[in-house]
Amino acid sequence: MTDEIKRFPCPQCGADLAFSPDVAQLQCQYCGWEDAIPEGNRAAIAEQDYNAHRQRFTVEASQLSTLSQTALEVDCDNCGAAITFEPPQTAGTCPFCAAAIVAQAHTANPVIAPQGVVPFSIGRRDALKQFKQWLKAQWLAPNNLTKLAQGEQLQGMYLPFWTYDADTASRYRGERGEYYYTTETYQTTDSEGKSVTKTRQVRHTRWYPARGHVSRFFDDVLVAASTAVERQRLDALEPWGLPGSLQPYNSSFLAGFEAQRPQVSLEEGFQVAKGVMDAQIHRDVERDIGGDDQRVHSVSTQYDRVTFKHILLPVWLTAYRYNNKQFQVLINAITGEVQGDHPYSVWKVTLLAIAGTIGAAIVIWLIIQYG
Repeated sequence: MTDEIKRFPCPQCGADLAFSPDVAQLQCQYCGWEDAIPEGNRAAIAEQDYNAHRQRFTVEASQLSTLSQTALEVDCDNCGAAITFEPPQTAGTCPFCAAAIVAQAHTANPVIAPQGVVPFSIGRRDALKQFKQWLKAQWLAPNNLTKLAQGEQLQGMYLPFWTYDADTASRYRGERGEYYYTTETYQTTDSEGKSVTKTRQVRHTRWYPARGHVSRFFDDVLVAASTAVERQRLDALEPWGLPGSLQPYNSSFLAGFEAQRPQVSLEEGFQVAKGVMDAQIHRDVERDIGGDDQRVHSVSTQYDRVTFKHILLPVWLTAYRYNNKQFQVLINAITGEVQGDHPYSVWKVTLLAIAGTIGAAIVIWLIIQYG
């Protein structure tokens, strides 16, 4: 990658410029100087041939890049996350698990160069507001949890993702079910306690063999390349405004933030993407079988023209420990969506249980008295 993350000294006071989501420019936090970020070439967000990368035993040096020549990297001994940062910034605490970083920083290892980045559009101040609102809504959480809502607790982090495109052609075997109804006679008791004979319609299904072919093009199936955050939580943070918010990779967007290197390999990511594709293909097969009900016995899918991109997506992240347990909260830095977990107050949960028991007892008493 020819574009490198580097330090951006302020021409007015010499301090480091950082990307400011509030003004979408590089900004000096000391004197307020602003520098515009040059327009990128959207053609640079190029799809990469998946099989060409997969078939190589080693990737050519021209296809690898560190996030910068000066970037440093540390590995968290607690959760295994690799965190990349740009001096003079330091990594004292792991943003994923809140463990103290004790490992010695080293030169960042090469990675497949990102093709695109979604810049932060929500700054620290607005992210903190979202975090505080989320904490207030967690009414079963301990009251002293609000002390976590401090600006310095939030870390801006670019998380790695893969996107995959593929042409799929699938052959299937199954059965098509068609409903039919018969009249059934049965005995029941009427309101006066007398036995009466009634009829009802009973549904049955006739099954017919089915086989066929479906095809679909999948565009930008998104797969998280981080294992430091649960995939379900990242899925819940969507949408990211893709593809419109995706910009050609520019090191300026990363100034002042940390980034995580991919923990999920290109091949492992494609297996996850296949699972997403297969679920949609299964729905396509059921639609193609038709009828009132479907049974799918087998599906054989061929994946052609598979391509991928490595992109970076922005989150505000905080991790904390409470009573020796680890908790994590993430904020989508595009939409402000908050996802996370928190401890529960024992006395609040106890009061809720007591209130529920009392409420149930009152309902039972009312039923006995007036039922």
